[in-house]
Amino acid sequence: MKKTTQLKKMINEKRAVVAPGCYDVLSAKLIQEAGFELTQVSGFGVSACLLGKPDVGLLGWNEVVDMTWRICQAVSIPVMGDGDTGFGNALNVIRTVQDFIQVGAAGVNLEDQVFPKRCGHMEGKQLVSEEEMALKIEAAVQARKALDPDFVINARTDAIAVSGYEDAIHRANAYAAAGADMIFLEAPTDKKMIRDAVSKINAPISINLFDSVVGGKTPLIPIEELRELSVARVSVPVGTIFVVTKWLREYLKVLKERGIMPDRTDLLCTFDEFKGLVGLSEYKELEKRFLPRSVVQEKYKEE
Repeated sequence: MKKTTQLKKMINEKRAVVAPGCYDVLSAKLIQEAGFELTQVSGFGVSACLLGKPDVGLLGWNEVVDMTWRICQAVSIPVMGDGDTGFGNALNVIRTVQDFIQVGAAGVNLEDQVFPKRCGHMEGKQLVSEEEMALKIEAAVQARKALDPDFVINARTDAIAVSGYEDAIHRANAYAAAGADMIFLEAPTDKKMIRDAVSKINAPISINLFDSVVGGKTPLIPIEELRELSVARVSVPVGTIFVVTKWLREYLKVLKERGIMPDRTDLLCTFDEFKGLVGLSEYKELEKRFLPRSVVQEKYKEE
């Protein structure tokens, strides 16, 4: 089954499939290794990883598409791309969707913010008109037809924080009518709002759990409760990069203060674990298959 078809099936089951955010190939491989069915490329994370900058629309489409391609080649689970606003108007959306399909993504998020956008849990967001966004979704639907009609278009609305909940619902249904497969309702403020939205929006619903100790606008509702509410997808976008930041900072602090620390091996994975993650043994087998036997014997001192 194609990854796009797998993803469409997941969201239509409305079982709150969890999509941890990845920001590079290594984080995506770890997400797959942990047993998740799906990953979401996090523009927030990619901006921090590639640029060391905040998620305020500084990434170019080529940087995001390139990282998405690398991730898609490295994992076997479906990968959702972060298309931001489509990187421009409806004509840019057409190219954005085509590019994400061609690099192997199973779906893409497209949002109704004004370009350049910003993280959905930041202040200062602005929206395009409902009409403009609905036409962008129509353009996205048209763009996927010839390449992969199962490619999932996830239309995100940031209206709750900008123009209010009722406008968010109205926009969501307009985007669904335009052909969006799923609606990403950004930053609902409580469980009651999510329950109401699921009942009023004519498409599967995705929500975003900003999994920081502080700072997110949506409460950290247990996944099982979201499943009971028939939420389709739960994006958990920034936990991976936050945990790496916290523990890398702790490791570097201890290293600076104390030097090499045999009593703090809890901060690291083992060398064997890491070699397994990146598949070193597979490359040794390829060497045995395709290099002259004398070369392999010399490299590994084999008899």
